[in-house]
Amino acid sequence: MNKTIVAVLVLIIAVLVAGYIMLRPRPLAANLDDFARCLTSKGAIMYGAEWCPHCQNEKKAFGKSFQYINYVECPDDPQKCLAAGIDGYPTWIFVSGKKLEGEQGVVKLAQESGCSLPEIAR
Repeated sequence: MNKTIVAVLVLIIAVLVAGYIMLRPRPLAANLDDFARCLTSKGAIMYGAEWCPHCQNEKKAFGKSFQYINYVECPDDPQKCLAAGIDGYPTWIFVSGKKLEGEQGVVKLAQESGCSLPEIAR
């Protein structure tokens, strides 16, 4: 009887551990350096403001790779943002003239730019 209870408990623990491993959220800490560089090479520029929560979300989605994004902090350079016709934050403008207003996320930016994401980021 005791061996059966121990075997059932071991089985339950194994199932819980396997479930946790399979269902845990995958971190978006994928290296997005190549993706960010691709956006930059295609002339994409993100316009935003430090105090903007949507801008912060957009930056966090890139993690450390955001350093490779062309970024304009509009309160620091208001003339550049006015000249680009920025009405809200964040706004992405591509060299083609395409303008994406609001929080986009890396998947939408990949679709719009043609830049590929690492599999883990999808």
